[in-house]
Amino acid sequence: MTSAQVDKEYGGEHGGTGHGGDRAAADPAGGGPSGDRPAGAPEEGYERGLGSRQVQMIAIGGAIGVGLFMGAGANIAKAGPSIILMYALAGVVIFFIMRALGELLLYRPVSGSFAEYAREFLGPFFGFATGWTYWLMWVVTGMAELTAAAIYIHFWFPQIPQWVSALVFLVVLFGVNLISVKIFGEVEFWFSMIKVTAIIGMIVIGLGVLTLGFSDAGETASASNLWAHDGIFPNGIGSSLMTLQGVMFAYLAVELVGVTAGESENPEKTLPKAINTLPWRIIVFYVGALSVILAVVKWTEFSAGNSPFVHAFETMGIPLAAGIVNFVVLTAALSSCNSGMYSTGRMLRDLAANSEAPKAFGRLNSRKTPALAITVSAVLMGIGVVLNYVVPEKAFGYVTSVATAAGIWTWMMILISHIRYRRAVDAGRLPASSFPAPGGALLSWVAVAFLALVTCLIAYDKDARVCLYVAAVWAVGLAVGWQVLKRRDVPVLHISPSGD
Repeated sequence: MTSAQVDKEYGGEHGGTGHGGDRAAADPAGGGPSGDRPAGAPEEGYERGLGSRQVQMIAIGGAIGVGLFMGAGANIAKAGPSIILMYALAGVVIFFIMRALGELLLYRPVSGSFAEYAREFLGPFFGFATGWTYWLMWVVTGMAELTAAAIYIHFWFPQIPQWVSALVFLVVLFGVNLISVKIFGEVEFWFSMIKVTAIIGMIVIGLGVLTLGFSDAGETASASNLWAHDGIFPNGIGSSLMTLQGVMFAYLAVELVGVTAGESENPEKTLPKAINTLPWRIIVFYVGALSVILAVVKWTEFSAGNSPFVHAFETMGIPLAAGIVNFVVLTAALSSCNSGMYSTGRMLRDLAANSEAPKAFGRLNSRKTPALAITVSAVLMGIGVVLNYVVPEKAFGYVTSVATAAGIWTWMMILISHIRYRRAVDAGRLPASSFPAPGGALLSWVAVAFLALVTCLIAYDKDARVCLYVAAVWAVGLAVGWQVLKRRDVPVLHISPSGD
């Protein structure tokens, strides 16, 4: 492909290098980047159509998904009241990850952030692997959310096959993402608003039940439920730790603000604000909500497959409680799937900009969305529809395990990229970010150790272990794909950040 052809295809100027490793990448001997920032700027051509209001609400809602509304029931049954501590512990680590990402984002805000940073600080292969793995994470997460949405719609329409509902939702969200980033942002804003309002409402009502006893649950609702029934760790600490895999799945999408960097109106202001409010979101929406639920309803009444939010609202005597909460969790599932389509499209475009995916994935339509990349991702999310047809009772569990493994890889790459970046800054090879992470690289190492522990726990869990088999196959596929790319003499496509 000539420079003129590249310019014509992507609207930018050609100026990169091939896969030979000439791009700025980690220098193993020096412990950090050895050159200037990479030439590629995959955010070129995008419309910066996400305002502060939308980015803030996406950040809030991104941490509230089906993993909390649907997955918490199984986790409570395994861990009892200690599940609150597990969500809090995981939340602290998530904050470390997000501050590491925030420092990188303010150093260089790009749409394909995770892959771009891995490419710059760890080398081309890691950018390739991270981009495709993050794409896989959202494809399988989309499958999980479609599965959950189909389950929730059964509440009102039990006669509709689960796979039909999943297919309808897939088509609708596909349309939303093709229109424009502004429409995506507005839809996601209202999805998030519904989730936030519901959780805050549940907390307020639950506190009323605990203090005033104005519902049928008033006789049994008590803070003592948090420790009175066989203690905080009723099934042992080991059983509680085994829930961390499901807990981490609940936090998937919290890093979505990093993907929006290339389409945010003012990333230098909106991204730090979104990240710094994360601890409060975790305290309120996870620790706070679960504490109230487990105080109102003793943990022994929860089981896998049942939403603890529905059960809590019913116990508190709220009219139409099941229907209300079912609508909210349906919204949460659709919100996450909507975010998944957005993320997969942007990540595929980043890969195409670096000649690590077919060049057609890099094209934007007239509304400045990566239409083909979104289309391919949506079609593959349709595998979730097939799973809902073949194994509807197991579909959710299968895909959440795979999504968690892919998410852990992505978070690991963020952390290790941050560690390498800090080394380069300390050595004077790169400028410091305007949003440095507290604790520097030390807290990133702590988070890496925690994610390694979660990976070991996944290997120990016979039900979740299947994701590691999938990960092994995926790793082989990535290695083969990379070798094929290295043998092809293809240029890296440079996309000018100015859009010229």
